[in-house]
Amino acid sequence: MKQLQKEGYTYIDGGVCAAKGFRANGINCGYNPDKNKNDLGMYVSDVVCNAAAVYTTNLVKGAPLTVTKENLAATGGKAQAVIANSKNANTCNRDGVERAREMCEIAGEALSIDPKLVVVASTGVIGQPFSCEPARNHIDELVGGLTYDGNSRAEWAVMTTDTVPKEVAVSFVLQGKECHLGGMAKGSGMIHPNMATTLNFITSDVAISSVLIQKALSEVTEKTYNCLSVDGDTSTNDMVCVMCNGLCGNDEIVAEGADYETFKEALFLVMRALTVMLAADGEGAGKLLTCEVKGAPSFEVARTCARSIIHSTLFKCAMFGEDANWGRVLCAIGYSGAEVDVEKIDVTFRSENGVLPVCEAGYGIPFSEEKASEVFAKDEIEILVDLHQGEEEATAWGCDMTYDYVKINGDYRS
Repeated sequence: MKQLQKEGYTYIDGGVCAAKGFRANGINCGYNPDKNKNDLGMYVSDVVCNAAAVYTTNLVKGAPLTVTKENLAATGGKAQAVIANSKNANTCNRDGVERAREMCEIAGEALSIDPKLVVVASTGVIGQPFSCEPARNHIDELVGGLTYDGNSRAEWAVMTTDTVPKEVAVSFVLQGKECHLGGMAKGSGMIHPNMATTLNFITSDVAISSVLIQKALSEVTEKTYNCLSVDGDTSTNDMVCVMCNGLCGNDEIVAEGADYETFKEALFLVMRALTVMLAADGEGAGKLLTCEVKGAPSFEVARTCARSIIHSTLFKCAMFGEDANWGRVLCAIGYSGAEVDVEKIDVTFRSENGVLPVCEAGYGIPFSEEKASEVFAKDEIEILVDLHQGEEEATAWGCDMTYDYVKINGDYRS
C-alpha cells in the first residue's frame, strides 16, 4: 500500500526505536503456550519522557488502562517505559487493577525507575484470570535483551490475530535539528474505535510539552484512528500512547505555532499509515477499503458518511463478492444520521485497474459489468463520494467481510 507523501518528511525504518534513545525487546514468557511466539514486550527511553494517551470509550475497560491513566495523572504526563503482554487482556478481573499495578512494579524494579513512569497494556481474551508470575519470572531476560533495534521483537509480542507487523516512522527537521517519530500498532479484529483503537505506541525524540502532545494526539486521532472500522466492535483495551524524550535537541515546544504544526504533521503521517495497516490486516480481510467523502458542509458530516459506508456489513460483503452494488453506499449514508441531500450525491469506485462511475446526483448511471469486474479484481478499492454540499472532506478505512472472519472469531479463545 502507498504511503502518504509529504514534503519535508521521509519514511524510515525503526518503528518505536527510530527516535533517539529508545530501546525495545520482546520474548515469550509463558502467556502464549507457543514458545515460538513472543507474548511480553517492552520499550524504554534513556530519559524520562513527556507523554499522553487516549483510551477506549467502552464502559468495560481493561485494568491496564485504568492504571496507565492513574500513572500519567500522578506524574503530570511523564513516562519512561511501556510493558505489554498478549493472550490475556486482564479485563473483567476482580484483582485486575492490582495485577496491572504489579506489572508496573515488576518493570520499574527491573529498570530501576519509578513504577508510576511505566505504561502497562494487555491484549487478548477477556475475563481470564491474570497472573504476573510469567512476567516476573522472565523480566530480567526481557530487560537484558533491550536494544536500540529491538522494535520488531516488541511488536511481535503484542500481536494476536494480526497476520503482519505494523510499524512506521518518519524523519523531519525542526529548528534545524533532525527529528524522528515512529510507532507500532497491534490490531486485526474488534476494531470500531471512538477516541482510540487497538494498542498503538508512538515515540519521538522531539522536545514538546505533555499538554501539546495530548492536544495533537486528540486532534489527529479524530482524522485517523476514529475513521477506522473492521467489524463494528470497540475493544475494551484500546489505547494510543505517545512518548517524547527530547533527545533530538530542539528547544521544547510549549506553545502552538510552526514547530507544533511540524510535529503534529509527523504524528498525522505515522498515525494515518498505522490506521491503513490496521484496516488492511482486518481479520480475514481480502481487500483494503478506502472511502473518501468530499463536498460536505462540515468535517463531521463527511466523516459520519465515510464511517457509515466503511462500517456497513452489507457493503463489506459486496466488496468481498466484488459486486458493484453502489446502492449499499447510499443506503449507508441514508441511515448515518448525517443531514445531506441524497439527490446531489455522486459515487465512483476506483482501483489500480481503473475508475468506475456508478451514481450521479443520487441516481444510477449505466456502467459495464465487465469493467466493474476488472476494477474490483484488485485488493485495494477506493470508494469516492461527492456530496456536492460544501468544501469539507474526510477519509475512512476498513476491509471486506469474508468467511475467514467468522472462522477466526468462532474459536478466538483457543
